[in-house]
Amino acid sequence: MWTPLQEITAKDLKANMKFKESQKLANIAEILGCEFVGQANHPVLGINEIHVVQAGDVVFVDHPKYYDKALNSAATTILINKKVEAPKGKGLLISEDPFRDFNHLAQHFNPFVAASASIAPTASIGQGTVVQPSVFIGNNVRIGKNCIIHGNVSIYDNTQIGDDVVIHANTVIGADAFYYKKRETGYDRLLSSGNVHLKDKVEIGASCTIDRGVTASTTIGYGTKIDNHVQIGHDTVVGEHCLFASQVGIAGCVVVEDHVTMWGQVGVTSGVTIGEGAVLYAQSGISQSLEGGKKYFGSPADEAMKKYREMNAVKALPEVLKKMKS
Repeated sequence: MWTPLQEITAKDLKANMKFKESQKLANIAEILGCEFVGQANHPVLGINEIHVVQAGDVVFVDHPKYYDKALNSAATTILINKKVEAPKGKGLLISEDPFRDFNHLAQHFNPFVAASASIAPTASIGQGTVVQPSVFIGNNVRIGKNCIIHGNVSIYDNTQIGDDVVIHANTVIGADAFYYKKRETGYDRLLSSGNVHLKDKVEIGASCTIDRGVTASTTIGYGTKIDNHVQIGHDTVVGEHCLFASQVGIAGCVVVEDHVTMWGQVGVTSGVTIGEGAVLYAQSGISQSLEGGKKYFGSPADEAMKKYREMNAVKALPEVLKKMKS
């Protein structure tokens, strides 16, 4: 059975959003050049986004609308742009620009390391796996047994791939999250420190893109099959035995439960959940969470039979109006 997002990241994955060594609140404040509230030796173990925070994590918040959510979250250190009283057992980092300083911590503790070879010496490739010419495999990538990686595939740092996985040509696994903050001078990118995890027997078509998590993992579950030209955004979790046809586009932080089918050109907005066994017909636009075990169509999507009845009613409307006038 599919495991929820928090359990997947905690149980199955290398926590690359955690620091290699425990830090203290005062040390982090010194790195950022900011004031802190709380005990100087308050432990800080890593950084995380709000939807996956755990005890020991730093989370950032830069809008009053979300202050309470951040302060009351599982995170025990809050990077915030207002000096408030620290909740019991927590520390605060008072920052003029939490977004910028969150990036500073990501860069400080998880800096980009340029590749020194097409297949990094720190990568691990299992027995029976075939890697075709012109493949790039980054630092600390783990690939299981009996996989096939076709030509011109790029697998970015820290990606985890299970056994019996097939990835077709020109696919990119682990590109940065599409996550920006608008400023007067343009857009600032939130640095990505997470990874991608493809579980056993996953198949990825040609020219697909699966972005890594910002601090956690984008996960594709056991036995899921993905057609060509599919985009999956950061921190999305896809369950077991799902089927995605060509040109499906899924935004970040989406949860897709087991046995979900998405036909061609389905688009899914961020932060929603698609229930187990749902079928989404071609070109449907998903703007809210959908209950499992049903068929959906349209934009915004609704239950397919209901949507078809609405379409038929619209087609009949001119004739109805004509009769009303006569």
